[in-house]
Amino acid sequence: MERSKRYSGKKRERREQEEPNELLLEGRHAVLEALKSGRSIDKLFVQDTQLQGSIQQIIYEAKNQKTVIQHVTKTKLDQMSTTGNHQGVIAYVASYDYVEVEDILKKAADRGESPFIIILDEINDPHNLGAILRTANAAGAHGIIIPKRRAVGLTSTVAKVSAGAIEYVGVAKVSNLAQTIEQLKKEGLWIVCGDMDGEVMYNLDLQGPIGIVIGNEGEGVSRLLKEKCDFIAQIPMYGEIASLNASVAGGLMMYEVVRQRNFK
Repeated sequence: MERSKRYSGKKRERREQEEPNELLLEGRHAVLEALKSGRSIDKLFVQDTQLQGSIQQIIYEAKNQKTVIQHVTKTKLDQMSTTGNHQGVIAYVASYDYVEVEDILKKAADRGESPFIIILDEINDPHNLGAILRTANAAGAHGIIIPKRRAVGLTSTVAKVSAGAIEYVGVAKVSNLAQTIEQLKKEGLWIVCGDMDGEVMYNLDLQGPIGIVIGNEGEGVSRLLKEKCDFIAQIPMYGEIASLNASVAGGLMMYEVVRQRNFK
């Protein structure tokens, strides 16, 4: 395979996506015990004027686990709270535990298969993530990688939309997608992302160890990640609509990998 680098400099709007209220964990004792137990916490919100006492220990534990921490006002926490007794701290707790990238690679090795990994660049819609999980399982992907920031996590909505696939497809959450892609390339994977400026995906060789990057619902794949990709794949479009839903685009790319691996 010949490596190629194509990218656009389109400006990317950054935005935070909050988790549903049913996953809120409120209060100092509850949050601290969750951290000590090793429970997966997607994001921690701390009142910016409450940084003493047990809050310091909560922040210490969260930093050790590389949890995303946001300092916010009391007004913000009051708006988020469902109990009215947040004590200056609220956490978003994952419905399901995450895995490590190494676990995903091991799954492929245990099956004697070339790694097939889906990398999601700031997917914010839980319905899209759930649909991608479902398709990834059907296509035989070994796992999914998502960023810690600016992306939806494993919520109850995601679990419901996945129709059970969340129980079988491991999801790893990483601090830096670009660095993770570089690590995957060192493991022998070729990385492809979708973009209208790329080569038609049917003309690309996607049979070996592969990582598919699926872009954000509004802006697509970021410039930085495009730079890291070996191939830019174009999905042919013949109608009046010039773009596809993220989960649909991802499904088409996943099944092109399935076609080339099993039916070419």
